[in-house]
Amino acid sequence: MAKPPSSAAGKTRQAATPKPAAAPSVARQSAKVRYEQSQVRFRTVFENSPLGQKIITADLIIRQVNAATLTMLGYTRPEELVGRKILEFAHPDHRPDWHELQMRLWEHKLPSFSLETCLVRADKSSFWCQVHSVLVPDADGELGYTILEDISERKALEAKLRRLYDAQETIVQLVTHDLKAPVAQIELLVDLLLRELAGRPGETPPPPEMMHYFNLIREACTQASGLLQDVLYVGDLDAQGLEKTSVDLNAYLGAQLEVYRLAAEQKGVALAVALPKQTLYGQLHPEKFARVLANLVGNALKFTPAGGTVTIALEPQGKRFRIAVRDTGIGIPSRLHAHLFDKFNPSRRAGLSGETTTGLGLFIARQLVQLHGGDIWLESREQEGTTFFIELP
Repeated sequence: MAKPPSSAAGKTRQAATPKPAAAPSVARQSAKVRYEQSQVRFRTVFENSPLGQKIITADLIIRQVNAATLTMLGYTRPEELVGRKILEFAHPDHRPDWHELQMRLWEHKLPSFSLETCLVRADKSSFWCQVHSVLVPDADGELGYTILEDISERKALEAKLRRLYDAQETIVQLVTHDLKAPVAQIELLVDLLLRELAGRPGETPPPPEMMHYFNLIREACTQASGLLQDVLYVGDLDAQGLEKTSVDLNAYLGAQLEVYRLAAEQKGVALAVALPKQTLYGQLHPEKFARVLANLVGNALKFTPAGGTVTIALEPQGKRFRIAVRDTGIGIPSRLHAHLFDKFNPSRRAGLSGETTTGLGLFIARQLVQLHGGDIWLESREQEGTTFFIELP
């Protein structure tokens, strides 16, 4: 029995109809819209920013500038800047600034870098500019998105204030120096009058009130001399450099302590030194660092009652060393800690025996420690004592 023909055999074969091309996905269209919107936002911010904005390549060639940059440099059309190196607009003395920016961004790969430099306008005048540059990825390589801000007015004000400060410092130094002589003369005259009164045989001794007044004059002269000396010293901190030498710290601290031995005995305070077994060496300016110790030990003696102890300790701290000036005195209230190292410290106190202070001692100590490349700080509790720490390389 014959098989029935298959359905395919009885039908005419038809050619396959090609499918239509797939339409772009909704996600791709949405991404494209977002990208175009972000480009519009960028161009709006870039072109309308009141600050100069430009894009530079790793070779410091300008790729794009906004209107503020054109105005800042004294040009009118972007074509006058695009394609040229920013070095063409750098002041000759400040071209290394741009090489540093180039190195920091493209060689060291810092994400951003800022500097102050000087640029030259089309009319050859120059102005100070604050530059902030950010490294951004691009199809042709990383670019520097750079913001420029004209800071000429600020720099002019800084220069004016510096001249004013220098003039005031000069006046203060001259007046302070000239005042030392009359103060010294007053001290000398008081001594001569006291000797004259004491050297008259058979004369009635001067009344106690007169001797009291003489002593007050002498004390006032001593305070004035201390203040003048401190003011002059503060001026020298800025005017002079600091040449350091290698110092045997064990021997140096032991010798410095002897300077205060008599003052400590008169106050009934014990002096002690705690030194490591091995000899430590440090880079110091011996004379100037002695002023640091004088201020710290002097303060410790002022605020330590009879029967107390003042100790200078030295210990290694890796590649650095630490000096501690520790006392068993009345301590410093915590509310005063924040301003102890300020110039003319407003929270200064008289010593236990009424000793006055200029308010410059700890300020000078901090300045000298910082000039040595070190740090200074304190720990103190009322009625338990105070320790000043100095750490130096």
